[in-house]
This record gives sequence, C-alpha cells and structure tokens, in this order.
Amino acid sequence: MAKAKAGVIGLGNMGRGIATNLAKAGFPTVVWDVDPKALTRFKKMESVSVAEPGDMAAQCSIIYLVVPASPEIDAMMKGKTGILANAKKNLILFDVTTSDPTYTKKLARRAVKKGVGYLDAGMSGGATGADKGILTLMVGGEKKTFNRSKKFCEAIGDKLFYVGPSGAGHTLKLVHNMVCHANFLTLCQAGRMAEKSGIELSDMIDVFNTANARSYISQFRFPKHILSGKWDARSRVYNLNKDLGMAVELGKKLKVDVSMGQGTSNFLKSAMGIGMSEMDFSLLYRDFDKITKKKKRK
Repeated sequence: MAKAKAGVIGLGNMGRGIATNLAKAGFPTVVWDVDPKALTRFKKMESVSVAEPGDMAAQCSIIYLVVPASPEIDAMMKGKTGILANAKKNLILFDVTTSDPTYTKKLARRAVKKGVGYLDAGMSGGATGADKGILTLMVGGEKKTFNRSKKFCEAIGDKLFYVGPSGAGHTLKLVHNMVCHANFLTLCQAGRMAEKSGIELSDMIDVFNTANARSYISQFRFPKHILSGKWDARSRVYNLNKDLGMAVELGKKLKVDVSMGQGTSNFLKSAMGIGMSEMDFSLLYRDFDKITKKKKRK
C-alpha cells in the first residue's frame, strides 16, 4: 500500500527542514514556495515533487503551512484554484505559523465547513530543531484530527503535545515566545552588567550553566551564536518583535498583567527603530547598549 503524501508550503528556515525530514521518513512529499530558488534543492530529491497549493491539496493527506502568518494561509485557501476547493477527502491543514489565535479559529471554522481538518501548532526548537527533526509541537484543534496527524508529526518532532481546541496551539506558542524572548533579553542585560564589571561573558555563562540561572538561552543560544562570534541564530529581530506584539495584545484581551512582556516588546521596538528589523536576533546582544540609548532618548 502506497504511503500517504505530505505537503509543505513555505521552505524557509523551518519549512526546509520539515520537508526534508518528511521525505527522509519515507513519505512522498510535495513542496511549494513563492520563491523559485527555495524549490531548487527539492527538485533533485527522490520522492519529492513540486505543486502549487491547489494541486497539492488534491494529492496530500496533510499539508504543513510554514508561511509568515494567517493572511497568507487565508489567501491560499480561497478561490477555485485554492486549497479548500481542491482538497482531497480528509485532508489535514497543519498551521505552524505564529499567529493571532482569533484569526486561527476563523480559518479552522472555514476549513472544517469544507470537510478539511485544521490544526494549529506552535513549534519550539528553531531551525536547528527543524533540520534535525527534533521539534517540540504544541497542537490545538480536534483531538481526532491530532491523532491522525501523529504519524507525520513524528517525522519532524520528538515531543508532541495536544494542548486543547482550535487556537490553543497558537495561544501557547505566543506565551512560550514571550517567555523565551524575555529570558534572552534578561540574559543580555546580565551579560552587559558582568562585562562592565570586568567579568568575562564566557565565565558568567559557565557559572550560570552549573547554577540555578541556567536555561536554554544560556546553555545553547549564548555559546553557539554569541560567544562563538557567529551571530547566526537564524531568526530575524522582526520575528521577535511580531511575536511579542501579539503576545502582549493577547494578554490585554485576557485582562492579564503583561508588564514584563511589554518591557520586552518595547526593547524590540527600539531595536527595530535603529534598523535591526532584518538582522539576526543574536545581534541584539552585540548592539544592546546602542538600543538602550535609543530607548532613553525617546
């Protein structure tokens, strides 16, 4: 019996690894990206084909949507050549964007009306996790649809969590990212304090990693991307700013005090204000003093 096909739309830092690991796991994989250059490497791979979203929907049992945000998905779902008009029976759309849960729920309702399953998921592990197939996935949607998606998800992640109904995956992702980004900037601030006191940044990180201040940021991000001098965390400052903005707005809607998240968001807005939008976020440490001066001048 032929294996079910899996589709991936969006072949950037995350989608590239997801598509590669689905193919490695033996799933015939269909890919698409608006940038023709992103498709080049996949055209050379066995068991991988290229198709636009509507054609992909007619072939696949599941499609991973690894695009910037909900508006791009909305556009792909619409029209005679869109995903919903051409969907194979029991197709699952697996939305791994970082998006407003309210918008996510609207997309899910529209899909379900057409007989298409819709799951929203937060991913953790970054581009490295996507490359290695060891992502953590926090998934929202119908439980039975989640269960049907597992055999595919196990090819791209080693920790799968069902966290609730539609919108829950994206909600938890925003909360998760607020913690991660606030943690990163707190460690940046601590590092500047240590260095200005004459303590080597590497010594501070070594101590933290054997003490209660250790975290993923101190154990992985700082050694790999900052202390190494590579500045290659593979995500833009723009992405962090977008995530924090949505997280803060969600907190306000829920009437939760998000003052610490707001402080992180304000810092990222200042970084954007000095032209860091498209820069790797690890460079926030290098330019920390410049950003804080910008904040003080406001």
